[in-house]
Amino acid sequence: MTESSPQPTERARRAVAEPRASVEVTGEHSQFRLDLERIRFSPYFSRLSAVTQVIAQPGAGPLIHNRLTHSIKVTAVARAIAVGFADAASPAHALAVEHGCDAVVVQAAASAHDLGHPPFGHLGERVLDRLARETLGLADGFEGNAQTYRILATLDVTENAPHGLNLTAAVRAATAKYPWTRFVDARSLPAGPLPRGMRRVGGGVEIAKFSAYDLDAVDLEAARRGLPPLTQSLECSVMDIADDIAYSIHDVDDFYRAGLLSQGAVAREFRGFIEDAAGLRALDEAALGARSAPPGAALEALRRKLHRSDAWVASDDAFADAVDVVADDLVDGLLASPFDGSIAAERALSSFTNRWIAHLQTSVVPAPEGVVRSGLVTLDRGAWHEVEILKFVHRHFILDRADIAMYQRGLSRVLTRAVKGLTAWITDDVDRHRVPHRLRELVDLATEGYARLRATRPDGLPVPEASEVHRLGIGRGVIDYVASLSDDQALAVSEAIDGRPDRLWDIGQNL
Repeated sequence: MTESSPQPTERARRAVAEPRASVEVTGEHSQFRLDLERIRFSPYFSRLSAVTQVIAQPGAGPLIHNRLTHSIKVTAVARAIAVGFADAASPAHALAVEHGCDAVVVQAAASAHDLGHPPFGHLGERVLDRLARETLGLADGFEGNAQTYRILATLDVTENAPHGLNLTAAVRAATAKYPWTRFVDARSLPAGPLPRGMRRVGGGVEIAKFSAYDLDAVDLEAARRGLPPLTQSLECSVMDIADDIAYSIHDVDDFYRAGLLSQGAVAREFRGFIEDAAGLRALDEAALGARSAPPGAALEALRRKLHRSDAWVASDDAFADAVDVVADDLVDGLLASPFDGSIAAERALSSFTNRWIAHLQTSVVPAPEGVVRSGLVTLDRGAWHEVEILKFVHRHFILDRADIAMYQRGLSRVLTRAVKGLTAWITDDVDRHRVPHRLRELVDLATEGYARLRATRPDGLPVPEASEVHRLGIGRGVIDYVASLSDDQALAVSEAIDGRPDRLWDIGQNL
């Protein structure tokens, strides 16, 4: 009989006990490092190098971020924040002592946080959610964070567990940015503001972001045992802030390199707000959104949105200061000289990026008590507004461009063809025996999950009818399959299903 490992702490506990021979490490910290290695050696992690962040690499060059380079940078920022908490002079030191903030747990969560992103970035997430709910009848649809948790808990593999990577409870909890399912009982929610990822619609609550599908909810609940409902662990909060910091900075980096940020257009918007803030406040919502809206109207719309959604931190003075800071450093600084690939341009961009990362990762402070819109830590008021302004720049000046919108509509059709084509194939009584082996396995795994859900009937989760188990298994299996493809694989699968042989051999054995 194989000797068992020493009794783990609750944070280091795994869903399946592993023999000592397979885990030649002892101590909580070493168990977390083993988790980090399992994540980084995962094929799902490697796949992120071929998944779009915002701009696809073939159209913008190899220096543009993909999901892997983004994850690596989030991990570096998250580790720096967590290590900083060990300093007794840190404003969050006492919080870290009270709740525990292991830098390796934070690194593991940061490395894993984007594993569930499907092909084509956030566009793919929206398209798969629509297809999952409207075409495949999956009530909890698709969500990138929930897909990440599904990979860690069910889809990926390790030697000593039947499903998933069998990570420690602390690491699993740290990946759950939105620690609930899509089936939160509205009666259990606070009467005031809701956590990020939820919003009130009419008389109900819409759950836009969540970290586990119904199939994986029991695992998430076990990982979070002892944590307050609807609240991130401290390590998760650190990872979440690091994600925000990296995202806000390196998207500016990408668009500057690609020549997509027009200094004139950005300067016009910022100058309009700075010079006529009072006049813009007098405009009604219709005038702000009109095509003829004056310069600065989009920033004014952002100011109002922040007050509506985050009154706990929104401040007109802090917003105005953040606009001034970003205008000086980005608009009149970095963007004043177009990126030309020279050493001087690289040095200017590196200086901008390093300066902002250093500033933001040292601006993390304990969140005010009782604020459900925040985790246990947040950015201080000034840095919080600065990040919102930086994110506004790429959202307003890049994502709404007609050429990008046209490209995204095409990618939407690619995913739609893939999902509908694979679903038709695996339900074809004549030809389903020839579907890719991996797809059959994923359908079987999901079907087993729905059957288990029906047998155990966990509280708060919808229980499928017996006649629905296989249909739901097919739907979730197809979504799991398509979501695990790279951008190029999704294109190749879609074209092959559509009868176009151009890229047939690009698929190879990766089906």
